[in-house]
Amino acid sequence: MKQVLIIGAGRSSIFLIQYLLQWAEQSKAQIHVADMDISLAEKRIQQHPFGTAHKLNALNPDERTPLMKNMDLVVSMLPAHLHFDIVNHAIDLKIPVITPSYLSKEIDALHQKAEKNGVLVLNELGVDPGIDHMSAMAFLDEKRSQGAEFKGFESFTGGLIAPESDNNPWNYKFTWNPRNVVIAGQGGAVKFIQEGKYKYIPYHKLFRRTEIIDIPDYGKYEGYANRDSLKYRETYGLENIDTIYRGTLRKKGFCRAWDMFVQLGATDDSYVLEGSENMSYREFINSFLAYNLTDSVELKLKYYLNLRQDDDDLWEKLESLDIFSEEKKIGIANATPAMALQKILEDAWSLEPDDKDMIIMWHKFTYELKGRVFETTSSMVCIGENQQKTAMAKTVGLPLGIAARLILEGEFKLTGVGLPIHKEVYTPILKELAELGIRFKEEEREL
Repeated sequence: MKQVLIIGAGRSSIFLIQYLLQWAEQSKAQIHVADMDISLAEKRIQQHPFGTAHKLNALNPDERTPLMKNMDLVVSMLPAHLHFDIVNHAIDLKIPVITPSYLSKEIDALHQKAEKNGVLVLNELGVDPGIDHMSAMAFLDEKRSQGAEFKGFESFTGGLIAPESDNNPWNYKFTWNPRNVVIAGQGGAVKFIQEGKYKYIPYHKLFRRTEIIDIPDYGKYEGYANRDSLKYRETYGLENIDTIYRGTLRKKGFCRAWDMFVQLGATDDSYVLEGSENMSYREFINSFLAYNLTDSVELKLKYYLNLRQDDDDLWEKLESLDIFSEEKKIGIANATPAMALQKILEDAWSLEPDDKDMIIMWHKFTYELKGRVFETTSSMVCIGENQQKTAMAKTVGLPLGIAARLILEGEFKLTGVGLPIHKEVYTPILKELAELGIRFKEEEREL
């Protein structure tokens, strides 16, 4: 009987666990779900006969060794910075391990050790990273086999609110980790290639340098650049490409409004606000503005942001967050500005129980084939079911679940540390995702 260990029972694990439990019914496997909070693991298992819940401090090797040593596969659903110990331990035990997170330098350095032990370590098996890699590589490899030479590649993904649940002026709600939204674009140079020229965007200009993208049946969205698009040239075999650009999607109008917080300094995570625990929302905003004995916070903010009389939509967005409230408190001791802003936004942008989220992924390929130049756009839209069974959890969990099944059934012959960019990996995963409703629509035109 195959034994699978899933470490971490958070929201992103819902569809992964559901998928593997259904598979276990036919294969007679046992699915072990471990979490610091055993009640959460039990909730995910729901007394399934092929599921077992465990209380586990995953960072304690004395606790995890007895559980891991008898497994045929480990799936780490922990935060990205906690994967290394799990992966390294699994390699020592000669157990394959998969994660949805970006491949870190530390885990990548384990490649030779994993190969020596005959172990496969697959990373970036979620949605972004994950489905983005697999769908892009499928198209790139297919056209290359026909003799195509690629000139440009752009790719955008957005975790958004579905149209039927879009009921605030920002056209946005948190569907994933709010902190990642607040500090997006910080901590490194934003760089890409456009028409053969290297381009760089400083953080304070990031949300004013956007690209408008029309998603079939869903309207116009805007994309801002991700931190480093250049590292994917080698991954995708596009070292000589003229344009490569990866970014994040938001509903049209969001980025200009978000830029107000950037210019204000409210997204800064590098210092602590004095007295933040008792600071009102209004005091938080006022702390970034010049002292004036007579002018109101509202007036000073309008002047600081250079808002015109016809910027009513921007002002409506700000007011919808209650940022001028004297009653509402940050309530967090030693909060950074980014932490305080996150608290304000969580009050306004949290999903309601019946809200549905939405994942949009969009690629644009430009290539020359037999003396003619073509442009193909490929888009995928996935709508969630409710606050718990989100599109985000689905598009993260299902690729992991399918990959886990394929590994357990012996379908992958690869060893070492890698990404799902190999045909033997992405082909069956994309095929099954399409059968489960996660599929891409392509539109091609000749330039």
